[in-house]
Amino acid sequence: MQTTDTVLMIEPIAFGYNAETAENNYFQVEQKGADIQSKALAEFNIFVEKLRSKGINVITIKDTLEPHTPDSIFPNNWVSFHRDGKVVLYPMFASNRRVERRDDIIETIKNQGFEVAEIDDWSFSEIQGHFLEGTGSMIFDHDNKIAYGSVSLRLDEKLFRDFCEKYGFQPVVFHSFQTVGEERLPIYHTNVMMCVADKFVVICLDCIDDELERSKVVETIKNSGKEIIEISEEQMQQFAGNMLQVQNKEGEKFLVMSQTAYQSLQENQVSAIKKYCEIIYSDLNTIEVNGGGSARCMLAEVFLPKK
Repeated sequence: MQTTDTVLMIEPIAFGYNAETAENNYFQVEQKGADIQSKALAEFNIFVEKLRSKGINVITIKDTLEPHTPDSIFPNNWVSFHRDGKVVLYPMFASNRRVERRDDIIETIKNQGFEVAEIDDWSFSEIQGHFLEGTGSMIFDHDNKIAYGSVSLRLDEKLFRDFCEKYGFQPVVFHSFQTVGEERLPIYHTNVMMCVADKFVVICLDCIDDELERSKVVETIKNSGKEIIEISEEQMQQFAGNMLQVQNKEGEKFLVMSQTAYQSLQENQVSAIKKYCEIIYSDLNTIEVNGGGSARCMLAEVFLPKK
């Protein structure tokens, strides 16, 4: 099944601009002011409430002051929770993000009635300088066992292929770029330029500069039976690719995004999405500007079996 009714979210306690990740995350802009944390927390709480009001199970865990982890609000990069009971830990590009991996978070998930059969730790690759940042860098089509991955410093192609081989996914490897000033630079995470839902894919094809790679991605999506809802690079810059489809306990589906992303969409794009599911959006401006991530990055899907 493509969607889950349970997500993990990490409540920020010292959220702020992370200079380490800003090296290759061109969405980040440092805002000055002492109220960044309080604004981010307010956005977080409203977002959580909106999800819960639709019947989605949100497990929230507070961040810790020590060690300082300014990006902990984006847990989907360091962990994923799978249907077979496996929990995967991922190698992270920024050294100050590696301390986000916390055993107590996994224990809390277990205490919520989920079964953890094995912890599969890939973080050793950090020593060699090879990174694979979870469902930020890999986009899974669970039903068709396809994984899409845009090569960057945060997605090492060999690691990606090794992961896909171990977990039975067909890897679709490509390169995606965004215009920064006068340059075309690699997009830091695949999940800012594409989102795979149960019956459709939101994607910025303009970011895939190589025609052969673009054709391969389009062909793979079409062969999987999903409708392509295309967004522009300008919309991608507004986080319109950073979406996640979830469901509630009744099985009703929702596409989750930020208010910035929603407001960037054209009427025909909104209509195309609403054919399949309701849209949930929330104002995440402080988190987006300083963190360079949006709604999808804040949600770690929990597919683990129940005890």
